[in-house]
Amino acid sequence: MAEQLLMDKAGAARLRMIIEAGVGLGGVDLLGFALEHAVTEADGLGGMVHVRGPGGRGLLLMATSGIVRTVAQDWEEIAVDGDTAPARAVAGGTSVWMPALGGQSLSLPEVSVTQRSTGGGTERAGEGRTGGGASSADDSPLGHHPHAAAPWSPLSALPAGSGLLAVPLLTPDGVAGALSVLTVGEGQPTPQQRSAVETLAAWAALRLREPSMDWGRAEPRRPGKEPPVTRLREALEAIKVGSWEWDLATGEQLWDESTLAILGMAGQSTNQRFDTWSGLVHPDDLPWLLVEIEQAIRNQRVSGVEYRIRRPDGTTRWVSSRGRVLPGEGGRPGRMVGTVWDTTESRIARDSVSRALRHMSDAFFAVDGEWRITFLNMEAERLLGASQELLGQNLWDAFAEIGIDAVGLGLHASYRRAVDRGTPVGFVVRWPTNRRQYQMRLIPVPDGLMVYATDVTEMRSREAESVAAERVTADRNARITALAGALAEALTVQDVVNAAAERIMAPFGASGLVVHLIEADTLHVAGQVGYPETFFRDFEGMPVGDIAPLDEVHRTRTAAFIDSVEEYVERYPRMADRPAEARKASWAFLPLIVSGRSVGCCVVSFTEPRRLGGEEKALLITLSGLMAQAIERARLFDAEHVRAQELQRGLLPSELPTLCAVSTAARYVPANEGIEVGGDWYDVIPLSGARVALVIGDVMGHGLSEAATMGRLRTAVHTLADLEFPPSELLTRLNQVVNDLGDDFYATCLYAVYDPVTCTCKFGSAGHPPPAVVYPDGTTEFLDHLPDPPLGTARPPFETTEVVLPQGSLLVLYTDGLIESATRDIDRGMLHLTKALSSAAAAVREDDAAGSSPGLERLCDNVLAELLPGTQLMDDAALLVARTFAIPAASIASWTLPDGPIAASEARHHVRDQLAGWELDELAMTAELLVSELVGNAVRYGKSPIALRLLRAEGLICEVSDGSLSTPRIRNAAETDEGGRGLQLVAALAHRWGARYTATGKCIWTEQPVS
Repeated sequence: MAEQLLMDKAGAARLRMIIEAGVGLGGVDLLGFALEHAVTEADGLGGMVHVRGPGGRGLLLMATSGIVRTVAQDWEEIAVDGDTAPARAVAGGTSVWMPALGGQSLSLPEVSVTQRSTGGGTERAGEGRTGGGASSADDSPLGHHPHAAAPWSPLSALPAGSGLLAVPLLTPDGVAGALSVLTVGEGQPTPQQRSAVETLAAWAALRLREPSMDWGRAEPRRPGKEPPVTRLREALEAIKVGSWEWDLATGEQLWDESTLAILGMAGQSTNQRFDTWSGLVHPDDLPWLLVEIEQAIRNQRVSGVEYRIRRPDGTTRWVSSRGRVLPGEGGRPGRMVGTVWDTTESRIARDSVSRALRHMSDAFFAVDGEWRITFLNMEAERLLGASQELLGQNLWDAFAEIGIDAVGLGLHASYRRAVDRGTPVGFVVRWPTNRRQYQMRLIPVPDGLMVYATDVTEMRSREAESVAAERVTADRNARITALAGALAEALTVQDVVNAAAERIMAPFGASGLVVHLIEADTLHVAGQVGYPETFFRDFEGMPVGDIAPLDEVHRTRTAAFIDSVEEYVERYPRMADRPAEARKASWAFLPLIVSGRSVGCCVVSFTEPRRLGGEEKALLITLSGLMAQAIERARLFDAEHVRAQELQRGLLPSELPTLCAVSTAARYVPANEGIEVGGDWYDVIPLSGARVALVIGDVMGHGLSEAATMGRLRTAVHTLADLEFPPSELLTRLNQVVNDLGDDFYATCLYAVYDPVTCTCKFGSAGHPPPAVVYPDGTTEFLDHLPDPPLGTARPPFETTEVVLPQGSLLVLYTDGLIESATRDIDRGMLHLTKALSSAAAAVREDDAAGSSPGLERLCDNVLAELLPGTQLMDDAALLVARTFAIPAASIASWTLPDGPIAASEARHHVRDQLAGWELDELAMTAELLVSELVGNAVRYGKSPIALRLLRAEGLICEVSDGSLSTPRIRNAAETDEGGRGLQLVAALAHRWGARYTATGKCIWTEQPVS
């Protein structure tokens, strides 16, 4: 609906513009103007305007648009009471649309004499010097009956949906005529089209009487009531068209007042005869005019002519006349009736246009439908050959006579294409006769073709020069843009050097590029390309003053361009040996300036002598400015990168411990963006009883803040692990640590404890992906565990899962950055990890069988290569792989001790015997003292049952357990105290000691190193 309103508003605005443009028009020009725009607004093929003739003669054709002459002749005069659309519109005073149904005839006009004509061409009523071509030999019978067969016309074979829309010309005095539009489409014209045509017809009708009158629609007259003849004559007078009749037998003529005014005889009493009229015709026009009239009478056809008259007052005017021969007795020509109007002003305008075309600088010529040259100006005569008579000659013959191959040049095809398509065609051609370039513009017209030829040789030359200059400018801008883009992505100084070398050396034909950075007047070579490896060996750390070219550029901050070795030696004689050593012959020394200070110098060098142009020098100076900015950013990045690496090394384990329970390997891959510090971390923590804790975590996000949080969590895990908390308890306390950091911190964590005595692994997860296991037989699976929410959002308690891992199994812990990315979801990533682990583990087993196992390090590298093949990481990734081992049964000994003091004695006996069997006699004395003290405390302070266990692992582990939950602690005993010194003795003798809770109580343990 809104779209329709917009279209209606646009149409109304367009009509207002049309009406304003036609305010100064009158007469036939007014009717033609209104008709042409009505055809356009209705999307029509053409149209006609009929006006009532004087004396009840019917409707006379006053103007046409887009209708060929052979068709227009059938509509020259139509009966007012006929069945045609214009007649019905005049009779009813309302718009009429009559369809042509698939080849059926529109009701054609009924005229008193009907004939067929083969004349071609198109013209608007009142134009053209002569009438149509010769008529056929068969003249139509007299007195055509209203319902007789209609004469042939192209309007009688239109496709379905076509029709004629006729709109009455309504004036306050009645209906003056009709404006008709030939439409082609699906059904009737749209309401918008019909309304536009009616508006233009109403405006034109009212202006026929009074040009200043506002346009509008008068009330239609009542059917059957004809307006007075005087009103009809006034309508014809309003459009300045006169009517006349000529009795061919007597020579008498009848002129109305408008005709008398046009002939300059208004108000005069004159004898209206043929001789009177012929005496007014200009002597130069009379001979051919008489021949035209004689042919029209003989062939009984319509005559349309334009000629000059000399009025009685001595003035000369141009007039156009149209007349039809009417039969008399016996069917012979009896009289002629017609119209006449003054065309002086339009003729003057046409002559003015013709003179302008004749003398304009562009070549212009016109051809008719038979390719005959009908007009050409002086420039066209020179172009086509002035030595021959060209008017009336065939265009292709004219081309051939001056040696132009119209087919080879494409002229023939282009000219015909313009005519066939009915649309203008333009192209540029080099004219063979003078080798100049011409812009040809071909404009089809109803009866032929107009051709404009403009000499564009100089313009094309200037355009070529301009294009070349633009190409150079575009190339320069492209180089600057490409280098700017590459420098924007460069992170390190070496990246800047590489980007500059790639985008500067080749376009300029350079063979070398080096970037010198200057700090505290000391040179540092940041990077070079195209020089011998040993050339800059002595430059590093050298004072800038010792290198004359660099010192000059550094001090003056001005670029220096040296074109040859001779010039170099002349300017810097102390460095005459440098060109030969560098194998260079010309140089561009460019200062690197940032924020008004010189930070270094870029040297672009050439193998051969080279004189750079002004554009090249300006471009190199511009590029050096971009390089300076990029180098400054890169230096800051390098400094940040070094600090980030130091921080990362400080937060992650520098090396993993060597344990008998597991062998481990790990990898950390930072994200590609930022300063490469993230929140992913891993750790391997030895526990009591030869157990080991494997932990991996991920602080969400990456950056310095996340890295600091990761460091806190890793420290907290170490502390909680030393307290021997099980996985669920440790995650609970770690969750509280994250909560205390604030609401914006979240982390995932997986904590696993592996016991090599029982080969069991207990683990808990806070929002972390499940661990993967590769069993000795090659089977790979993820341990089934439903993770709790991440730390910072979880609510304890945490779930714990326990699994048995056969010796030689691979326990794989990882962060989500390894398996998840923007192009890969977590499920696909885990499937990919399974395949990568299987193939990598198989390769390791083959190496083990060959006796050349590279260990877990190669397995980690293979997995990363498979999952992260050089991709741009948006998140950090960590990988921890542990191969599990079991402590042999021969390295484990355990006993249950009795209650009472005898327990200590038995414990010492068991220790002494077992260590002798393990060939660890050198540890027996210390081990006996430690066991004696621990068992004594258990007997005194603990509860039964009391047990002793010895483990031979990385060291000798002694464990004493009892049923009490009380935790022993070291205290400072006074000199007079009898007890309180046992744990001090334990701490002094053992390498490590501690206590942990068990399912039935507690366990106190000590560890001694085995040499």
